[in-house]
Amino acid sequence: QVHVVESGGGLVQPGGSLRLSCAVSGNIFSTDIMAWYRQAPGKQRELVASIDRGDSTNYVPSVKGRFTISRDNAENTVYLQMTSLKPEDTAVYYCLLQRTLPQPFSYWGQGTQVTVAS
Repeated sequence: QVHVVESGGGLVQPGGSLRLSCAVSGNIFSTDIMAWYRQAPGKQRELVASIDRGDSTNYVPSVKGRFTISRDNAENTVYLQMTSLKPEDTAVYYCLLQRTLPQPFSYWGQGTQVTVAS
């Protein structure tokens, strides 16, 4: 049984920083991909960043150079370091464990609110 739990959201001023954490209970396979998504009010959920077991990363263009995704395999935790935050980064941020083998399955966390406002 896999559980995904996010933490670290909150209110921050424009230009500020936050670090989100995603703790995974249960086994993480070498073929699993970890990702952060976000959903702003009235908008579709979008991929923010992803990382595979080999630490290859992918970012949506709007956060490149500002956000960094990383993982601690020993702690089964994935982080999203967010800097130079903008009001348009305001959203609920979700962590995803995307299992690809033996069969595709998505494990989502409950989300954590990030609000960027002065």
